[in-house]
Amino acid sequence: MCTIPNTKCSICSPLPFLHKYYQPGDLIVAAIMSQISILFNSIDFDKCPSTDLFDDIVVMTQLYQHILALVFAVKEINANLQILPNLTLGFHIYNSHFSARWTYRSSLELLSTYSRFIPNYKCDTQNELAAVIGGPNSEVCLHMASILSNYRISQLIYGPAPMRNIKTEVAFLNQMFPSIDHQYEGILKLLLHFGWLWTGVVIVNDENGERFLQSVVPKFILRGICFDFIGRFPSISYSDGVTDLVADGLKTFNVAMRSTVNVLIIHGEIDSMTLLRMLPVMSEYEDIPIKAKGKVWVMTVQMDFTSLPFQRDQDIDFLHGTLSFTIHSEEVLGFQEFVQMRNPILEKEDGFMRIYWEKAFQCHFPDSEGNMQDGDICTGEEKLETLLGSVFPTSMTGHSYSIYNAVYAVAHAVHAMQSSKLKRREGEGRLKLWNQQMWKAQPLSLCNANCPLGYQKTKKEGKPFCCYDCVLCPEGKISNQTDMDECFQCPPDHYPNVEKDSCLPKNIQFLSYGEPLGISLACFSLSLSFLTALVLWNFIKHRDTPIVKANNRNLSYTLLISLLLSFLCALLFIGRPKKVTCLLRQTAFGIIFSVAVSCVLTKTIIVVLAFMVTKPGSSMRKWVGKQQATFIILSCSLIQAALCTVWLATSPPFPALDMNSMSKEIVLECNEGSVTMFYCVLGFMGLLAIVSFSVAFLARKLPDSFNEAKFITFSMLVFCSVWLSFVPTYLSTKGKYMVAVEIFSILASSAGLLGCIFFPKCYIIVMKPELNHKEQLRRRNH
Repeated sequence: MCTIPNTKCSICSPLPFLHKYYQPGDLIVAAIMSQISILFNSIDFDKCPSTDLFDDIVVMTQLYQHILALVFAVKEINANLQILPNLTLGFHIYNSHFSARWTYRSSLELLSTYSRFIPNYKCDTQNELAAVIGGPNSEVCLHMASILSNYRISQLIYGPAPMRNIKTEVAFLNQMFPSIDHQYEGILKLLLHFGWLWTGVVIVNDENGERFLQSVVPKFILRGICFDFIGRFPSISYSDGVTDLVADGLKTFNVAMRSTVNVLIIHGEIDSMTLLRMLPVMSEYEDIPIKAKGKVWVMTVQMDFTSLPFQRDQDIDFLHGTLSFTIHSEEVLGFQEFVQMRNPILEKEDGFMRIYWEKAFQCHFPDSEGNMQDGDICTGEEKLETLLGSVFPTSMTGHSYSIYNAVYAVAHAVHAMQSSKLKRREGEGRLKLWNQQMWKAQPLSLCNANCPLGYQKTKKEGKPFCCYDCVLCPEGKISNQTDMDECFQCPPDHYPNVEKDSCLPKNIQFLSYGEPLGISLACFSLSLSFLTALVLWNFIKHRDTPIVKANNRNLSYTLLISLLLSFLCALLFIGRPKKVTCLLRQTAFGIIFSVAVSCVLTKTIIVVLAFMVTKPGSSMRKWVGKQQATFIILSCSLIQAALCTVWLATSPPFPALDMNSMSKEIVLECNEGSVTMFYCVLGFMGLLAIVSFSVAFLARKLPDSFNEAKFITFSMLVFCSVWLSFVPTYLSTKGKYMVAVEIFSILASSAGLLGCIFFPKCYIIVMKPELNHKEQLRRRNH
């Protein structure tokens, strides 16, 4: 049995102007909401407030839907026997009046017996408080938390998170509102996307506004956003006069309207819109020009298009074009029908409904003595769906959806606790909590909280060993237990997850034919191979023409065949690495390319020798012939083949798993075995290319009927450029992209030789056959 001690303070019965809504139940979901405000300067809490204050009521009719969302959610849950089969859910809804004093009072009422304001003396046998829902502005959540967190009461807030540095308070705040950090990032991306770099900012002069100013605005500046001005709206307080409020707001509004910026960022809360809508009207009396045309207002998600009763018919043209972020919402089945069936005559317990009804429909109910005021009489038969959306929205808003989800979150949490922690007492008809508080399991007595998973302990200087800080595990390490002294490394074939509390298996990666990159390179390789074969066929078909004979057709055949093989050689690099392909990849590439480059070198040398032979008395005739050309090609190719043989005999390439170069993937690759031999093969090929380029460059101005020396010079320039850029690119990439870089270099350099040397000749053979005659050769020589 609970007894209340003697007390000197008077106990006021619940007054109608406090606007409460109560429904009993085994468990109670309480709500403290800013809904209705009364303009007053002071209240004596030792006396019962007078109902004469009804004359100065300020109502935002749109916010009544928040109450209905909570009531509807409780109604649904109680009708669903799968969620709380042996419990009924009730609610206490309190109005905070947008005031710290009334928020504190409402919080303390939750700690009292219903209808008795004596905190800490709660005699109800039912109505056990499960959680409190608060909002929609941060001030309500802030003041609510400072009291309720001391009693370990869970709070779900559907407004922006208040600024709190006290850990014990933050621990009991559960955010239903979307993260404001994501919203700020969205605003930044919006400004950058449209190139809006010259802007202005208006904030509400409170803690959240200052946080935006200090932590977010500098980030915008770093990304190139400039601010012409940063203005402050006064924090709205309905308990004080509105004269100073409007005067301070007009100063900022004046700056904004006179500014040259066309984009304004407004950082406020749900009731900031009421002040913003007053300012254009008041500015007409203050000679403030409204240059709203062409201006874009970017509003934060905390704001909403709320209005006071006298503002419902005001023009809002100055806000046309506003971009406002919104809270996610979905249409809840049955909610609109529930709203449309509300009737102020039947709903006696709803302490909010009549005042909302009067303000929404601009009518009056008789008072308790039957007296009528002037104006239209409320019949209770008015239909909410006939109201404008700016007066009362019937579809569920984002704030209401957050409240709806908050009630369900509480119900499911109780269901989970009921399943594991509740026991049935003998002789009682309902389940009770058995040695279990709603907020935890058992008390802890530690110097500091345990380090969670993903963290490790670090010693605090000057503190006992049982006091420590928790730091996030270093990159690549995890901790899968609480209070670990050190994080540990994942196995080589695993990597840490984002939370750094477990290891995930790495995926095996290689350049395959089944991915777009592999398919593209393979198609490119086959296309160039076909093109090379077409050129070779064309040269064989026209082998007796002067242009083919003059450029040493046997060397041209050899070069074309080597280019064809080099294009096909690229296919060895695509697909799952195996022992045979690893052995053939680099060696086949090295030998084939050496043949190709040596052919180009031989062509260049023959051009030089041919010119020298034509000089009178030249002794160079004995060096001109097929034997010398064959000797150059064979000697260069045999040197490269010898290098490849030594490589394969000493330390050949082999398939291997690289578990270290990629953080989240295992690279299946061909280990080159001896890196030295790999670069020796590339180096010898590079030496041949440089010699070829040098000789061709020196011979580029020699008289030659088909200017082959010039074409060779350009082709070797392309070839050398590709392979000079290959080395740094190859060393800076990882995984399958290293293979892709080498394939691209093979194809690009081979295509350079094919295009620069043979395409001009093919053009004459196919498109200009009249130039492919000896007479043309003689004419061009002379």
